[in-house]
Amino acid sequence: MDAILLGLNEVATLNVIMAIIIGALIGVTIGSIPGLEPAGVMAILLPMTFAMEPLPGVSLLLGVYGGAWYGGAIPAILMNTPGTPVAVLTTYDGYPMAKRGEARRALSIAYTSSFVGGLISVFSLITLAPMLSQIARKFGSAEFAMLAALGMIFVVLAHRKHVVEAAMMLGLGIFLGTIGLDLSYSTQVYTFGQSWLLSGIPLVPAVIGLFAMSQAFILLSQRGNDARETTLSGSGFFSGVFDLLRHKITVIRSAALGVVMGLLPGVGEFGSQFFSYTLAQRFSKTPEKFGDGAPEGLIASETSNNAVTASVMIPLLAFGIPADALMAMLLAVFMVHNYIPGPTLFVERPEFISGLYVSLLLMNVVVFTYLTFATKWIVNLTRIRGRFIGAFILVLGFIGSYSQNYQFSDCLIALGFAIFGYVLKRNEIPAVPIILGLVLGPLFLTRTQQALGIAGGDLTIFLQRPVSLTLFIMIILSISIYVWSQIHQRRAESQ
Repeated sequence: MDAILLGLNEVATLNVIMAIIIGALIGVTIGSIPGLEPAGVMAILLPMTFAMEPLPGVSLLLGVYGGAWYGGAIPAILMNTPGTPVAVLTTYDGYPMAKRGEARRALSIAYTSSFVGGLISVFSLITLAPMLSQIARKFGSAEFAMLAALGMIFVVLAHRKHVVEAAMMLGLGIFLGTIGLDLSYSTQVYTFGQSWLLSGIPLVPAVIGLFAMSQAFILLSQRGNDARETTLSGSGFFSGVFDLLRHKITVIRSAALGVVMGLLPGVGEFGSQFFSYTLAQRFSKTPEKFGDGAPEGLIASETSNNAVTASVMIPLLAFGIPADALMAMLLAVFMVHNYIPGPTLFVERPEFISGLYVSLLLMNVVVFTYLTFATKWIVNLTRIRGRFIGAFILVLGFIGSYSQNYQFSDCLIALGFAIFGYVLKRNEIPAVPIILGLVLGPLFLTRTQQALGIAGGDLTIFLQRPVSLTLFIMIILSISIYVWSQIHQRRAESQ
């Protein structure tokens, strides 16, 4: 309770409140337009946040992040087209409900489920982040090296159908992270005599290119008029509350799964949605209705993916380890303002942490209120043509890339990543491991060098400390379980 009161004092400024509102509205808009992704727009806004105070800057990006997951349900339910990638399962039951004239009820269920999941996620952050930060205080270089390695392994294994491709992209990201000036030995690494590479591959242009500008190329390549007509049917934007009360167990189970999955790097919304939906169907009294307009399926999907939004920040705040590309962007904001995520942040900046808690709570309230009363106007966003959006994003991408350091080379880097990202999207190869490799790779290498330096080059340093040994065992178990599951699956397919 003390943290909430302290946070209210931090948030009670015009800058923070406006950042929350603007971020939430932008996020809902992004989610409502099929083809746009929050990662791309967050990447474009990232350079702008560097000129802001830390709390307003982070609140703006979190508003976009959280609001997009809410808004993604609108086209998923009305058009059978996910507004965000994580809204795929929302189409399974949301669209059939809309087809039989219950669109308003389906949207109400989605909004209410998202709101409840979001609140539970924030309270899990308030509870777990300080506890885990106390554990992180006992970490040394060996522990952080193993934690970074575990995070990278989870990111790769989370792409179950594209593990080899994800591993290759992670390796590419780690390689890119080594480019620049090695301060340990004062030598240039893979710069090829180019002075603009001395500081390494900048994160912001890379993120803008991979996620924003590559998506702009996808939208620009679309042919014909891709605008869609949508209509609202049914009545009662508050009926979803009663549906959640009838399925309380599904809500609690889905929210709990979302919180847990948010702690695992690379798993996030996709894993939580899949498991929540599967369990909801398994324990339902009417499993045959799933996929044909079952409110339980819609509740499980929307509750679980929004329960991830705050819990995914726990590894970042407690350990300084981003769980996905979006958290890597937040890490960039932290670092620019010299706010180093980890256990010391809770001691040195308790007011910032508390303000972050309250900002997340207010973000959910703002988005839920806005959607409840403004959906009839928001649905018009689904009619905007993709090519217009693509051209707009491309221009903003170049502006955002240039505005960080005012260097033309950053624009060229963003363009290179955009072309590469476009190729990856066309071939369904995951791009997220590149960014996490770019962020976690240098962290892993630096911490490994420090650990080996302390141990005099003895590799068993990672096995001599209980926490690092536990993390190492988790890495081996994760890889072993994946290999065993693949062998078992191939045997089953061959029979």
